[in-house]
Amino acid sequence: MKIINKWLVQLLKIIIALLEKKEKEDIVNKTEIPIEDKGVNILIIRDTLTEESTIGQLFLNGEKFCETLELPYRGNQKSISCIPAGKYDVRLRVARESATRDYLHLLVENVHNRTYILFHRGNRAKDTRGCILVGQTRQQDFVGNSTLAMNLLMKEIINLGGENIKLIIKNT
Repeated sequence: MKIINKWLVQLLKIIIALLEKKEKEDIVNKTEIPIEDKGVNILIIRDTLTEESTIGQLFLNGEKFCETLELPYRGNQKSISCIPAGKYDVRLRVARESATRDYLHLLVENVHNRTYILFHRGNRAKDTRGCILVGQTRQQDFVGNSTLAMNLLMKEIINLGGENIKLIIKNT
């Protein structure tokens, strides 16, 4: 019986290795197919302002995707304010580029007088120093299921090509 179990374990390991190899080949083959890149468009509509936070809705290529939480607007001051409404370029930022984030996230580029404005996980204003938090649910001064929202957002952005990412932020 032990010999059969060892044989089955070895067989399963071989099958898993073959499936992983096939998956990697499929990814490479997919990237070789020319696809018209229309880019990724993120729209944040800020709709709830409190003393503690700014809550909004994130739309990905025109479809409602998740909720956002930012600090209130305080003159674009570093670490205590959300960034101004406007248009921004965004790029994927891998974990090895960050001292504090050990997962794939987004970096908002060319923000006037600000650096390292990220999209990342978090639930409350205390979890950000000017960045944009994402969540699946919202309450006053809170977004929930942030890790799930972040993972889904990154997966969808990668599925859309992961390049030419544009962000528009609007206040209501």
